[in-house]
Amino acid sequence: MTIISVSLNDKLLDELDKLQKEMGFSGRSEVIRTGARMLLADNKEKETLKGNINSILVLIHPQESEDKVTEIKHDFEDIINTQIHSHLKDNKCLELFILDGKGQRMKELSDIFHTCRKMDYVKLIVV
Repeated sequence: MTIISVSLNDKLLDELDKLQKEMGFSGRSEVIRTGARMLLADNKEKETLKGNINSILVLIHPQESEDKVTEIKHDFEDIINTQIHSHLKDNKCLELFILDGKGQRMKELSDIFHTCRKMDYVKLIVV
């Protein structure tokens, strides 16, 4: 087994500790391993997206990240049928994108939002 070092801000560490206690994980490492396995499984599922499909992309992000969302979405107008934007508490925004088109384009859009480091939550749901 390899040991790696991970940097977390205080808020994320508090949430991780709370999750550990609530779900009965043996330690922080087990929570991190479970999260990594879930991310890998989600990515593997997205790799199988082929042909034309329908999906919903859910984003939650800080309000100040709206410009980044707009910048990214313009490159994917070919698959975005509808966008719903809603303001949440604590200066957060919820975005729902109803998508129709090539599965690989949806994976690409989801991956860009995941890696842009400005989103709090990203979930692609294939219908």
